[in-house]
Amino acid sequence: MNYEKLIVWKQSVQLSAALFKHFKCSNDFGFKDQITRSGLSIPSNIAEGMARESVKEKAHFLAIAKGSCAELKTQIIIGIEIDYIERDLGNRWLSLANEIDAMLTGLRNRIRSV
Repeated sequence: MNYEKLIVWKQSVQLSAALFKHFKCSNDFGFKDQITRSGLSIPSNIAEGMARESVKEKAHFLAIAKGSCAELKTQIIIGIEIDYIERDLGNRWLSLANEIDAMLTGLRNRIRSV
C-alpha cells in the first residue's frame, strides 16, 4: 500500500506543515520544537510503517503515529491556553488531529484484519 495515496498521510502532512509555518517565528524554541516534532512524527511514522513488510511492524508504527497525535493534541490545547495559538485555529487543528486519530485507528484495524 502506497502511503502517499493515504488520506491520513496527506492530512497529517498538511497539519505538520501548518504547524511549522505558524511557529517559524516563535522565540519559544522549546515549545516550538516540541509541537513541530510531534506533528512531524505523525506522517513520518505512517510512511515508515507502511513501508514495512510485516503486519506487526505496520501496526507498530501506526500505533506510534497515534501516540504522536495524542501528544500533539495536548500541545495544541496547551498552546491555546497560553495564547500561543488563537482559539479558532487551535480548534481547527484539534478537529483535524481527531480525524487523523480516527483514520489511524481504522487503518491499523484494517491492516491487522488482513
